[in-house]
Amino acid sequence: MADKIVGIDLGTTNSVVSIVEGGEPIVIPSAEGDYLFPSVVGFSKTGERFVGSVAKRQAVSNPDRTVISIKRHMGTDYKVQIDDKQFSPQEISAMILQKIKTDAETYLGFPIEKAVITVPAYFSDSERQATKDAGTIAGLEVVRIINEPTASCMAYGLNKGEDDNAQTENVLIWDLGGGTFDVSIVEVGGGLVEVKSTAGDSHLGGDDWDQRIMDWLIEDFKNRYNIDLRADRLAMQRLKEVAENTKIKLSYETTAKVNLPFIAADATGPKHLDVELTRAKFQELTADLVERCEIPAMRAIKDSGLNLHQINKVFLVGGSTRMPAVQDKVRALFNREPASGIDPDKVVAMGAAIQGAVIAGEVKDMVLLDVTSLSLGIETVGGIFTKLIERNSQIPCSKTRIFTTAADGQTVVEVHVLQGERELAAHNKSLGRFELRNIPPAPRGVPQIEVTFDIDANGIVNVSAKDMVTGNQQKITIQSPTSLSKDEIDTMVKEAAIYAEEDGKRREEATVRNKANIEIDTAEHTMRELGERINPDHQIALRNLIDQLRISLQATDLAKIAADTKLLQDQLYAISTDAYYALDTGRVAAKDQSEEAKRQEIYDLSSDEEPEDDELFGWFNQEEGK
Repeated sequence: MADKIVGIDLGTTNSVVSIVEGGEPIVIPSAEGDYLFPSVVGFSKTGERFVGSVAKRQAVSNPDRTVISIKRHMGTDYKVQIDDKQFSPQEISAMILQKIKTDAETYLGFPIEKAVITVPAYFSDSERQATKDAGTIAGLEVVRIINEPTASCMAYGLNKGEDDNAQTENVLIWDLGGGTFDVSIVEVGGGLVEVKSTAGDSHLGGDDWDQRIMDWLIEDFKNRYNIDLRADRLAMQRLKEVAENTKIKLSYETTAKVNLPFIAADATGPKHLDVELTRAKFQELTADLVERCEIPAMRAIKDSGLNLHQINKVFLVGGSTRMPAVQDKVRALFNREPASGIDPDKVVAMGAAIQGAVIAGEVKDMVLLDVTSLSLGIETVGGIFTKLIERNSQIPCSKTRIFTTAADGQTVVEVHVLQGERELAAHNKSLGRFELRNIPPAPRGVPQIEVTFDIDANGIVNVSAKDMVTGNQQKITIQSPTSLSKDEIDTMVKEAAIYAEEDGKRREEATVRNKANIEIDTAEHTMRELGERINPDHQIALRNLIDQLRISLQATDLAKIAADTKLLQDQLYAISTDAYYALDTGRVAAKDQSEEAKRQEIYDLSSDEEPEDDELFGWFNQEEGK
């Protein structure tokens, strides 16, 4: 099983892991039983670390020590400050990946060593490198970094019907996740998945829709009570959570009630947030965000060389595409119903797993041809950005071009590597610089310097420069200023291993505590539902057991929590059994009563005198014979 490669969708708000079993991708649940791993990391004041669902649950009470949406900071010098320690985006992402890795190993029953990890199509080289570093820190060999829309198409490509496999179709992938938006135009057919173009907005996603709801709630509350909730970190975390839930609810209902008791207080007492948000108002608040999606979509179509009528299908990917306004936008742009069939939250991870299976040799009838999302080149005289590799070039790829010196007798040239689409070097993203020295002195324009760009299958860039006369060469693998050195990564890997055992204990504790809380909720629900039908003594016993379990949950003795959970569960079983027994007994009694009533009715109809048994029996037979 060592050759098994999982696919991981490392998302802004949630992450998903998948693996190919029996030729089909399956999604692996977390230890908590969920298919979505919240991309959340929390730190307690005693130094404990929480990842995933546990971290998300404690975020409201611990907002200052909880990290969310770290993906938006990948490839930057952003730091998370917890007490006296700083964490890079790579380290926080590695904690999420390590949780995914551990849970997947527990579920599958064998170690996971290799992974294909997805990134937004518009991720720069530094963001891709940071993602790969995060995987390494988590103890994973990242065998491939692929674009999220491309992974989606891999999943749909494998699930096409036999009749469709012979056809070539132009598919548009509309991928709106929690923090990023991507559009890819992909040609699919005959086992070939060829990306024609890609475009996107790396700072547009479901988080932005959540923020609009938060802003509206904050302003509404301020107008009512003259209190600005932005100054209260705890209130802001509660607002963020309710905003996400409200957005989700408005995808299925036309109104959503927002109720947050005791959100603030002033001299007159506590204040509660209690408002109603309609879908129409929500769409009004976010109309410009929906419009922003159109620009990358149209650019991707233009770059592909196709027109709107040549797009055969549109696939929606990412949980944020469930919003009706987004679906309406797609229908209006392409005059067609978006295709469905795979859960938009799971499809990216499933496609990554398929790519992993292709690399491992499990899937042999599918080939992926991906593209680079941005142009690459160097700075030349006058501060001009000279492109060597145009955006949407297929990867892996290599491009070579001859340059020369700008001054007489010049013996050193600086190669400034850039990524972007602007004409001037200063307006594009700098990826790195290096120097080629010891060029033989000559008049300007005479030396020939060969510059080569290589992009590997992960979209990571290698650049070399060689003097054609001496053969002197200098080359680098482009790393952003925030990329980690090998020593830094090794140190972080060791720290991650130290936490692995602790994380296992945390997972066990979370499981025990979750089960206890579920039993408490079940018990209280049962008491509400059955009410007076529960024997008074059983009611008292049940309430005492609930209180006893709540006290146990405040301590750290997991064995005591598990034992008290079992006692509460047994009491619930007894109450449920009594309720069903009483129900059955009532039915028997009702039946007996009904038979007696019928007998009395027969007596009344027959005569004023009690009939003989044989006459009564004869009457029944006669009735049954009719």
